[in-house]
Amino acid sequence: EPQVRPTDGRHVSPDETKVSGVVFKVEANMDPKHRDRVAFVRLCSGHFARGMKLHHVRSGKAMAIANPVLFLASDRELAEEAWAGDIIGIPNHGQLRIGDALTEGEKLRFAGIPSFAPELLQSVRAGDPMKAKHLDKALMQFAEEGAAKIFKPMIGSGAIVGVVGQLQFEVLASRIELEYGLPVRFEQTQFTSARWLSGPRDKVDAFVNANKGHIASDHDGDPVYMTRLQWDIDRVERDYPELTLTATKEM
Repeated sequence: EPQVRPTDGRHVSPDETKVSGVVFKVEANMDPKHRDRVAFVRLCSGHFARGMKLHHVRSGKAMAIANPVLFLASDRELAEEAWAGDIIGIPNHGQLRIGDALTEGEKLRFAGIPSFAPELLQSVRAGDPMKAKHLDKALMQFAEEGAAKIFKPMIGSGAIVGVVGQLQFEVLASRIELEYGLPVRFEQTQFTSARWLSGPRDKVDAFVNANKGHIASDHDGDPVYMTRLQWDIDRVERDYPELTLTATKEM
């Protein structure tokens, strides 16, 4: 049954009249012929009707939800209406990400959707160097799905992929080849873990400038500290007490 949902400012009750919902999953290439991308939205309150214009809180723009879909196994059907507790799929071209809120105007930021630091890190390269841009597009799509963490180092080219299990590298390689026709190879990297970096802006900027070899950005552009040993984390906590390294990030 629909539950009360926490946000950064208040709790949203399912019996409220205005529509609100949160994106909790993004799936790409569900139909390989059309390269579609579907954002799964759990309605938290209100009565949704097809064709409604909802406020996309992160971008500040209005979105007309013209073709919402309901799923049952592999079958789809247009959703003419939905209520709090229902899940609808919204086809889009990358505007919607996990954690995004859709409302009738209120600026809500739903809490409780964490992103966890990966346990395994490897660099990835395209078999054909001329298709590096295609690889970047594929990796960004998988990052938005939440299938992997993608980090762009400040120094050097290429990307570092983070996952929680070794099998995920094989799954990603297979999906990139099947969905994009792009063979890739994963290689060992010097880094063993990643931590999100936060603190006063001037302190963060100073730290980033002094440690460029360890700094990367995630697909949202947030700074990430790449570590080789536990000693790296201990050093930051000792020498930069005003900064915080975290293994989770609210999406």
